[in-house]
Amino acid sequence: MPRYHIWTIGCQMNKAESERLGSYFEEHGYKATATAEAADVIVLNSCVVRQSAEDRVINKLNALKSLKKTRPDTTLAVTGCWVNSNVDELRRDFPYVDRFFGPGECPQWFENAGWDRALPRDAAPCAYVPIIQGCNNFCSYCIVPYRRGRERSRPLADIICEVRERVHRGSREVTLLGQNVDSYGHDLPDQPDLADLLTEVNDIEGLARIRFLTNHPKDMSRRLITAIARLDRVCEHISLPAQSGSNAILKMMKRGYTVEDYRRLVDEIQKEVPGVALSTDVIVGFPSETEAQFRETYDLLADLKFDTVHVAAYSPRPGTSATRELVDDVPAAEKKRRLNEIERLQEGIATEIGADFLGKTVEVLVEGKKGDRWQGRTRTDRLVFFDSDDDCRGRLMAIRIEHTSPWSLQGEPDKKE
Repeated sequence: MPRYHIWTIGCQMNKAESERLGSYFEEHGYKATATAEAADVIVLNSCVVRQSAEDRVINKLNALKSLKKTRPDTTLAVTGCWVNSNVDELRRDFPYVDRFFGPGECPQWFENAGWDRALPRDAAPCAYVPIIQGCNNFCSYCIVPYRRGRERSRPLADIICEVRERVHRGSREVTLLGQNVDSYGHDLPDQPDLADLLTEVNDIEGLARIRFLTNHPKDMSRRLITAIARLDRVCEHISLPAQSGSNAILKMMKRGYTVEDYRRLVDEIQKEVPGVALSTDVIVGFPSETEAQFRETYDLLADLKFDTVHVAAYSPRPGTSATRELVDDVPAAEKKRRLNEIERLQEGIATEIGADFLGKTVEVLVEGKKGDRWQGRTRTDRLVFFDSDDDCRGRLMAIRIEHTSPWSLQGEPDKKE
């Protein structure tokens, strides 16, 4: 039986597409293997959102060059956002790669039939379901619209069908994915929106939880916030990238909102959805960012106290307007200092938030084991570890929290529940 190996980095969309790709291989008679050395087909699912990600892809390709020399019959393919429109240039630079194909596409050496229906035979408790591809926003620093194209929504009926099938195969939670989920449906004939989709998914029998990401602050509607508040299976957890706390930097980023707009949106969400957990993304060291502008970002995070902050140093992406029009003039050492300062701030905030769980009993959807311990997440996306001799995978369990840390909680099953 032929074997395949998929190496994936990057966002949840990449993970979802790798899962579909693996399922498709298996439908064509392939079996998964944990190592590239044992595979007949190797696929790298790439990311270029930052230079560090692109470097990892190139390093992985270089490491596989010798394998291709010793086993030339092995098929080496690359997909994901690293595959741009100039495939001839990629073929010239990496002649030992057999195939390049775009993110989310069916590999060209297989028949297309069945690609959209390829799903795991035994679904994981938590599943990713893409609902919209591409992005129309063209933030100045972002490469995604150039690699994934303009927004293309999946028909609502197709998404509902997939979620039902995943639940039938064992999933208890779905995360609806898109580069900008708030734009869902605007390009479809009847123009359903994300609130409509959440309402339909919320009615699927056997489904316990619904998540969605990523949102764009300028596109998140009042109607969506109301839907989150009233739908019982939609988790109280929202990803809302701020990117900067400086209006001047936000304008150069072409984000389409001000800090004041963002604060009003957060306030509205928190009033409408009590106990909501908010996560955000931040870029430090954007071209021309001064210490004072960095302090504005720091103060925003200190004030709003997000549950999770994903911080990255600005990385020029060839082809974006920021790279064409702005000078990457913040020194690398200064970027690192600012990044470290945000991380220290967030560690303190996460410690405080985590401490509030001590002694409380929380609902955890168990995803599986890490080492000898079961792990799962609360509705607010807090990671929880606990011990049990039972098979807990896929179960909703009441866990009493006995120890807290910035990044996870630890507890034991609550016998009284």
